Amino acid sequence: MKVWLLLGLLLVHEALEDVTGQHPPKNKHPKEPGENRIKPTNKKVKPKIPKIKDRDSADSTPKTQSIMMQMIDKGRFQKPAATLSLMAGQTLELRCKGNKIRWSYPAYLDTFKDTRLSVKQHERYGQLTLVNSTAADTGEFSCWGQLCNGYICRRDEAKTGSTYIIFTEKGELFVPSPSYFDVVYLNPDRQAVVPCRVTVLSAKVTLHREFPAKEIQANGTDIVYDMKRGFVYLQPHSDHQGVVYCKAEAGGKSQISVKYQLLYAEVPSGPPSTTILASADKVKGGDDISVLCTVLGEPDVEVEFRWIYPGQKDERPVTIQDTWRLIHRGLGHTTRISQSVLIVEDFEMVDAGYYICTAQNLRGQTSVATTVEFS
Repeated sequence: MKVWLLLGLLLVHEALEDVTGQHPPKNKHPKEPGENRIKPTNKKVKPKIPKIKDRDSADSTPKTQSIMMQMIDKGRFQKPAATLSLMAGQTLELRCKGNKIRWSYPAYLDTFKDTRLSVKQHERYGQLTLVNSTAADTGEFSCWGQLCNGYICRRDEAKTGSTYIIFTEKGELFVPSPSYFDVVYLNPDRQAVVPCRVTVLSAKVTLHREFPAKEIQANGTDIVYDMKRGFVYLQPHSDHQGVVYCKAEAGGKSQISVKYQLLYAEVPSGPPSTTILASADKVKGGDDISVLCTVLGEPDVEVEFRWIYPGQKDERPVTIQDTWRLIHRGLGHTTRISQSVLIVEDFEMVDAGYYICTAQNLRGQTSVATTVEFS
């Protein structure tokens, strides 16, 4: 009996030890959606900061990718540098990837309709070829793709290419000018450029006044030198006017540029400043009459005239003459005076009424009118 009692106590003791060593009972009810399943802990964890890539921190604006390639040899191409120096006489071939490519190149090649220049559009690229190059061809060559919607196209700023090419020619330090004397107009509201561009990158270029003879310093404040443009007057004023020239020195040689007449223009930029005046307000039958339209403007800005007059519907014959000239209005100020005169001979009743003159330049147009009566 005692043996059975001792055996029973031993079994109860082992059962109690097993219960105390068990893991806590699992929660019998199911977890609710979103219920925290992470056990709380006192362990300190260093937070991880996600690394931000450089491209994420940069400007989100898409980068412009150059689409221009230069042919080095037949079948060999490379991306051109921002500035290239080539020997005059070399053939230049540039290609830009795209099926709708537009080009820009030195205006000199367009002015003279140069047959040495060829621009073609192929299925996958545009091609510009210049043969028998000369120092005068020095300048910026650029291309760009187009985004078109039907017949309306705009420039694709993400697909462009450009390079400034200097064609070096023996005996030429300056890019040749088509004339021996040129005029540069100084306008108070925009920069003026004396276009002394060189064909040797290492050339030292200075600006000089003819009278009184002295060197004009490019101090970086009023005047700066830009290899691709020349000497730039940042804020022109009347004290800058006069005759100037440039001097270039390179490899122990020096050369003088053509001369430039700097003229100060007092008329600010804008649509034409226009007036109209008739030779008489009342005209008798059979007499002649003239109506004069006058514009005072910038020296280098051309003006176009258009007329509306009473006898126009009846196809009355009139004579229209357009002229212009430069006038000096004191203190060296120069103005361009453009005029258009309309002449009616053998005045009739049908010629009486409003005479309207419209003057137009690149910045806008102005219309003025006057009345002529039949007496």
